Amino acid sequence: MSHSDSAVRHEHLQEVLLAEPRGFCAGVERAIEIVERALERFGAPIYVRHEIVHNDHVVSDLRNKGAVFVEDLDEVPLGARVIMSAHGVSRKVRDHATSRGLEVFDATCPLVTKVHVEVRKLRAEGYEIVMIGHAGHPEVEGTMGQVDEGMYLVEDLKGVDTLQVKTPDRLAYVSQTTLSVDDTAIIVEALQKKFPTILGPKKSDICYATQNRQDAVKIMAKDVDVVLVVGSPTSSNSNRLREVAERFGVPAYLVGSADELRAEWLKDAARVGITAGASAPESLVQGLLAKVKSLGAASVRKLPGVEESVRFPLPKGLN
Repeated sequence: MSHSDSAVRHEHLQEVLLAEPRGFCAGVERAIEIVERALERFGAPIYVRHEIVHNDHVVSDLRNKGAVFVEDLDEVPLGARVIMSAHGVSRKVRDHATSRGLEVFDATCPLVTKVHVEVRKLRAEGYEIVMIGHAGHPEVEGTMGQVDEGMYLVEDLKGVDTLQVKTPDRLAYVSQTTLSVDDTAIIVEALQKKFPTILGPKKSDICYATQNRQDAVKIMAKDVDVVLVVGSPTSSNSNRLREVAERFGVPAYLVGSADELRAEWLKDAARVGITAGASAPESLVQGLLAKVKSLGAASVRKLPGVEESVRFPLPKGLN
């Protein structure tokens, strides 16, 4: 940020609206706590496969405390302790951990594990499965890696169009937990049209936190001129929050922290909305809030929203 930039005060900037709920979900809180407790109990280093959650600040904080992040378990010494990230892993990765004699602590979000269990059950019952999700995302790789074959990934409507399955009359679908609620509904509708007997989950696989944060942005977007989403570029659910705001016709920006805020984004805004993805710590929200106030916003209003009370127990051996 240039010096001239930070000196700018925006005359018409009046108010900041804070979305509710925002920031950490129960799965992320649990995953971070698993790493911190393992470090306290066993000391450094504790290995973590993949970023524990998709937030650069969380990862560097844990790295400073002694966590070592790896993408491949071959980087972990034989017999060491390793934590699986909140996004979940394939059976192949689990087998790899066993073959290296690793002591595994599983930080997979229980809502992701639920989808894994469902996938294995459906395959055992002879269903092929369509997964709605983003190619290359670790959650998708983990879920599709629960079974050896019989799964298809669909990212969008075009994917539904071109999808060819072997058993159209024994077909089910699951989805990544951090998708756009609205986009996913459209894809599900297209799947049901193409495969009328397709079986869906009793309750959407999109998790409560993803849904609640998207709903909160929809409410907020009606009252603000610009939306700032705190989150890292790799965070699926944070990117979806930005898209939700844009769909409501409001310019929206994804910022890793206050340092990434550009004053010109706010130059015509009287009201600024702030939210945060499920892996973004509240301290980053407060830092961004302070920065927006320094640009001239006088008041801050917390919007009413769903109270979240979900808590997940820690794995055995750490609680």
